[in-house]
Amino acid sequence: MFQYLEPQFLISALGLVGVFAIVFAESGLFFGFFLPGDSLLFTAGLFASQGYLNISWLIIGVAIAAILGDSVGYTFGKRVGPALFSRDDSFFFHKKHAERARLFYEKYGVKTIILARFVPIVRTFAPIVAGIGGMRYRTFITYNIIGGMLWTLLLTLSGYFLGSAFPGMSRYLHIIVVIIIFISILPIVFEWMKQRRV
Repeated sequence: MFQYLEPQFLISALGLVGVFAIVFAESGLFFGFFLPGDSLLFTAGLFASQGYLNISWLIIGVAIAAILGDSVGYTFGKRVGPALFSRDDSFFFHKKHAERARLFYEKYGVKTIILARFVPIVRTFAPIVAGIGGMRYRTFITYNIIGGMLWTLLLTLSGYFLGSAFPGMSRYLHIIVVIIIFISILPIVFEWMKQRRV
């Protein structure tokens, strides 16, 4: 099952449209938290450097999908409200994920919309929590656009330029993806360790 969530499999099987759909779902649909985000974009950038994807369309499409995904998450949070935190856990929803995003939001305020882009799971729930918290939409969309663009450019271009500089890098893609996943979950690990010490 997990092989179907590997970035290289998803890109090969679904192409650009699939990448956009996954980014959209992971950015704002609460059941999309398990989808790959950072590693998917890096791998897509790497594929683009080898000529399998168009880098311009990749950047434009991913940025739009990320921004729209967050906007849908915000709207969902605003309409559903606090009821989200009182619902029972299911396969697709765990209260602890929403709570983690809420604490992140309390700590960083409106900057959460940008910072959360680089933190898995929190990335999915941050716009929902912003909607629940009643963040003004003008403020939200401003930070949403900035965060979506930064996240898109940093990860896709990292893969693209590294792939261009080291064409043989694709042979070590599994190792690189593991390293990206490890780095991306470090903020969550540090936060968990901090809470354990309190």
